[in-house]
Amino acid sequence: MKNKVVIITGASSGIGLALAQEFDKYNAKMVLAARNVNKLEQLIKQMKSEAIAVKTDVSVEQDCINLIDKTVAKFGQIDILINNAGISMRSLLIDTDIAVIKRLMDVNFWGTVYCTKYALPYLLKTKGSVTAVSSIAGFKGLPARVGYSSSKFAIHGFLDVLRTENLKTGLHVLLAAPGFTKSNIRNIALKGDGSQQGETPRDEDKMMTSEEVALHIVKAIKKRKRELILTTQGKLTVFLNKFFPKMMDRMVYNHMAKEADSPFTRA
Repeated sequence: MKNKVVIITGASSGIGLALAQEFDKYNAKMVLAARNVNKLEQLIKQMKSEAIAVKTDVSVEQDCINLIDKTVAKFGQIDILINNAGISMRSLLIDTDIAVIKRLMDVNFWGTVYCTKYALPYLLKTKGSVTAVSSIAGFKGLPARVGYSSSKFAIHGFLDVLRTENLKTGLHVLLAAPGFTKSNIRNIALKGDGSQQGETPRDEDKMMTSEEVALHIVKAIKKRKRELILTTQGKLTVFLNKFFPKMMDRMVYNHMAKEADSPFTRA
């Protein structure tokens, strides 16, 4: 990983920040992208690796073009693209504004598409790696997460096509699916009306940390794996859903209904 040029979106917090810190151990050259460029600049001050910050809203196509252009202008190539930027939501479909679902798709899905599309010519030259940080919610639809699960399922289809199209080009494509991870994604998750959720409804202390997730992702990139599914619960959910989907519908419903202030309590 030394001197590899790595782009990480959503690098100001959570898994993205942890990924930047992990790649810093390898002296990679990094381009860190997020909407909060001040946080990125503070992070870079703490790093030993060469890095730049690029203010980026991945839901804006021109921002993604600018991200790629600035990377190439600074470093001349791209070796690894990690599509990590994402947001979540929590409300039943019947209570959710369509605009909220569109927002989730714009950030999670289209952000991945935009960055990958414009980085692809450079990644093909280096036989590089594309990673999308997805979720177990992209394998099993989570109730009260309609926009989130839909965007993750879409990412899975996109990566599947990208991988198949590039079977003979040397491009590496990794789908990374963490389970519930200790990060701020639930705190800033959107409610059905588009406002932020605020306090997380889950016990964060029982979850895998962002640092652990980042370590697994970097190892998977080094080994050029095609898929990474994390946590025992996550692996079990994906496995059982293949063979017992009806049973898993009930199990997932019951599990999510136990959340604090669950939207199912009114049903």
